[in-house]
Amino acid sequence: MFWIIEYYKTPGGQEVIEEFIDNLQENTQARLGHQLDLLQHYGYELGMPHVKALGNGLMELRVRGKNSQEVRVFYIFGKENHIYLLHAFVKKSQTTPKKELEIARKRQAEINMM
Repeated sequence: MFWIIEYYKTPGGQEVIEEFIDNLQENTQARLGHQLDLLQHYGYELGMPHVKALGNGLMELRVRGKNSQEVRVFYIFGKENHIYLLHAFVKKSQTTPKKELEIARKRQAEINMM
């Protein structure tokens, strides 16, 4: 099965995920691109160390870039083979900041209402 990846846009049309990716180091962009390819091809079947389930349908794509730059992309599976990338950030600590999870959960609720 082939999945269609959709990038979250704010209600005002800002392409926040694409802007985030554009600002990453080139090596990290390449690694993230590879992880997104895997996600697109394997979907639900992709597991650790690439993805982690966070509960209530929210998933975390895990990417390690050059110089140990850790990137996390929160996403959900939607209808008709769609994957929605909701939020991304550079991870700087062992635990995921609550603020980052709240952003993803808010966007998840927006997508689920569509």
